[in-house]
Amino acid sequence: MTATAPYPGCVTQVAGIAVGHAAMAGRPTGCTVLLCPEGAAAGVAQRGGAPGTRETDLLRPENAVPVVHALLLTGGSAFGLAAADGVMRWLAARGHGLAVGPARVPIVPAAVLFDLWLGNPAIHPDAACGEAACQAAAATPAGVPLAQGSQGAGLGASVGKLFGIGRAMKGGIGCASLQVGGITVAALMAVNAIGDVIGADGTVLAGARTPDGRQRLGTAAALRAGARAGAPVVPPAGSATTIGVVVTDAALDKLQAHQLAALAYHGLPRAIDPLGLHDGDTLFALATGRAGAQAVDLSTLGALGAEVVARAIRNAVWHAEALPGHDLPTMRDLPA
Repeated sequence: MTATAPYPGCVTQVAGIAVGHAAMAGRPTGCTVLLCPEGAAAGVAQRGGAPGTRETDLLRPENAVPVVHALLLTGGSAFGLAAADGVMRWLAARGHGLAVGPARVPIVPAAVLFDLWLGNPAIHPDAACGEAACQAAAATPAGVPLAQGSQGAGLGASVGKLFGIGRAMKGGIGCASLQVGGITVAALMAVNAIGDVIGADGTVLAGARTPDGRQRLGTAAALRAGARAGAPVVPPAGSATTIGVVVTDAALDKLQAHQLAALAYHGLPRAIDPLGLHDGDTLFALATGRAGAQAVDLSTLGALGAEVVARAIRNAVWHAEALPGHDLPTMRDLPA
């Protein structure tokens, strides 16, 4: 295991957004909201085979709604989508949203991850949890770094589940950012993959463990060696997912945000191996435009986006903390 420090930067460095976590009582699960109440262009790249999402069709470039007012990442599988109701309620109470006739309708796309392995699966993020995340975001001064690891949507996340949850390790939520030429690009990733999280040099940071639970197995290498023979049943489709958002203060339109999400998605295979499998991976892109109307090279933004996505995924497991009562060691709990 590479013994280097976590990557620097945070999604809160992007002007025009506020970010907050909330957690449910009684089980390790929660949600994380990114608020952009004045509206921001958004797009999405959905590559996983079993996504749990809300309002992603609306983000297609040919569809009419030009901006969103928040993005939600949440645990609780499809049940957790209810947390978006609380985000909408919080925004509407403050007069934010798309003007539609006599009303304002907040636009809140959302994605979920499956964390129902841990504790009572009847407990999952709800509207009150979503509203609490908004309150946390609004109460945090601009630029203050976001707590990472076992927080919000990453609270119940785990990684390395191909050989069963009993041999997995702790996942989490992480962020990272880069600033180049007056533009900030950042990522916030909730990491709950079936595969392993790998460092920039290819070493396994967190993932499946050996049968005795004492060492990292290295899922990809184990598969090449035939380790699947006699393995437990593979987790069902949709039971693991990495979800997140790449955020910039560059001025992008809806089509460009969609393209940024597709380009930044290439950061996932840099930091997760193997990728896809039964996951429902979803990556949003959000552009606040606060950096002004300077020329934007989308190729450069995409390259930076892919890098911060990979860094945020690694930071998620760097910062993860063990959960009392659950056998999910963190990357620091096992020897290098």
